[in-house]
Amino acid sequence: MIINQVDIQSHQPVLIKSLIEKLPLITGVWVDCTFGAGGYSKALLQAGARQVIGIDRDPNVSLQANALKARYGSKLELCEAKFSSLESILTQFGLKKISGVVFDIGVSSMQIDESDRGFSFQQDGPLDMRMSQKGFTASDIVNNASEEELANIIYYYGEDRSARIIARAIVRERTKQKILTTEHLSRVINSTVRRSNFKSKNNLNPSTLTFQALRIAVNDELMELNLGLLAAERVLDEGSMLAVVSFHSLEDRLVKQFIKSRSRQNSGQSRYLPDAEVSSPSFRELFKKVIKPSIEEISANPRARSAKLRLAVKIPSKNNQKKISKIEFPQVQFATGLQL
Repeated sequence: MIINQVDIQSHQPVLIKSLIEKLPLITGVWVDCTFGAGGYSKALLQAGARQVIGIDRDPNVSLQANALKARYGSKLELCEAKFSSLESILTQFGLKKISGVVFDIGVSSMQIDESDRGFSFQQDGPLDMRMSQKGFTASDIVNNASEEELANIIYYYGEDRSARIIARAIVRERTKQKILTTEHLSRVINSTVRRSNFKSKNNLNPSTLTFQALRIAVNDELMELNLGLLAAERVLDEGSMLAVVSFHSLEDRLVKQFIKSRSRQNSGQSRYLPDAEVSSPSFRELFKKVIKPSIEEISANPRARSAKLRLAVKIPSKNNQKKISKIEFPQVQFATGLQL
């Protein structure tokens, strides 16, 4: 596989300016849970962080870290792991206190732009989509999941009302030949769902939501976000910051409900947190309204248009024995041997 080098010097992550401007004084140790091309890590170090621990499950990010590592030395450390392993990673580095945790959720520009990774329908490549390059691929799901399972994945993870007809078309096509490339899958979807019937305020390609859904399923992204937020809640100290950038409604809904449920006394139940018993808040939400990119940022980077930033600060909890429930989100169960 040919790895395209990303110019870290020019890479500007979405909403980074807003994040730095709205945070209090940046000091101490920060954790960049989604290192990617290193944009957030670099910005945090430049803003005054004493050290940044970068986490990413993608083995290719070590190539992107070399330039930053050469510049900052031990001030930057990188772990190839899922961010749900946050607690064990901090133990590994002997860290008992951190100043903040940043999540930039979803697929990175680096991954999208590499055709061999199979994340984008805009260029042909193998139907892969694995962030860690381990486990089953999007092709495995497309060619082996039942029609009902495919429909559920596309509907729940892509929120696409055309899920059933797309799933039916995929199953029909794979009886003729396996669907192994991004171009092949996109062609099946586009021949099934006419763009004129695909209602979207952003005029999305009909393949967009199916590709999103498959990527989420392959990488178990919602469960990982769930576990990552809960881990951050456990490791953050009083005054420490939680910052999360999300790019689609499923992610943002999960983050929003997590922060709001942890930010108010005797939080009421919701369908996302049905078992929550938070008698004492653990976070204070910094801004009531979600932070969105400016018109200028969207013009410079169209991928930023759906980004949302939410910030919260950890506060002392009066009830350390409170029950912390998992966050509910759509989960698709496979009956064909594919286990998430």
